[in-house]
Amino acid sequence: MNFPFDSFQTCLAFAPPAVYLVALAWVNLRRRPTLVSGMRDMAALALALAGLVMVGPMELCFPESAALHLLGSLVWIPLVSLYGLCVVLVLLTMRPRLVVYNISIEELRRVLADVVGQLDPEARWAGDSLSLPRLGVQLHLDAAARMRNVSLVASGPHQDYLGWQRLHRGLAEPIRKLRVARNARGLLFGVIGLGVIGLLVGLILQDPQAALQAMHEMFRV
Repeated sequence: MNFPFDSFQTCLAFAPPAVYLVALAWVNLRRRPTLVSGMRDMAALALALAGLVMVGPMELCFPESAALHLLGSLVWIPLVSLYGLCVVLVLLTMRPRLVVYNISIEELRRVLADVVGQLDPEARWAGDSLSLPRLGVQLHLDAAARMRNVSLVASGPHQDYLGWQRLHRGLAEPIRKLRVARNARGLLFGVIGLGVIGLLVGLILQDPQAALQAMHEMFRV
């Protein structure tokens, strides 16, 4: 049984999170906020963690006999498919959510107040909670002030998904036009992500043949 100590498995485990950090850096260093659906946000995180899952739980529970006598390297197809199906299950069962990167809660409230006034004249605020009865949407604002990220999270199980799509479309254009300050924490994400990528490249270049051999051993090719 292999553990993620060789160069290839180390790269497989940490390269996707490093790329994810670089993407976060780009999003937070822009002068405009970025709006994404909760499903896309979670799917990106699942993709960033895929390598860690492969060298961790998948390697620990690897069906050696099936790989040796039946499927060979093809045994990775059902393993990766199982992870993908688990991710899809989580995405389909999670409550609706919208995530806005690089924005303060005060800035988002101003944009949201204009948008919901057009989408639903009966919209009502209660603190950080918002009800849009005509759209069938009830939500609350969940802010990570230090990260300058705000999530619009569904409140309760009874939600109209078409209403959430209308809200998403209604917010997209005003948020694209909004100008905000760059988030300095994005620079930290970028430095860490690029630093990890640089270390992984150096690790591979030290002994490319060993990395190639480790890849062959892991995937049984």
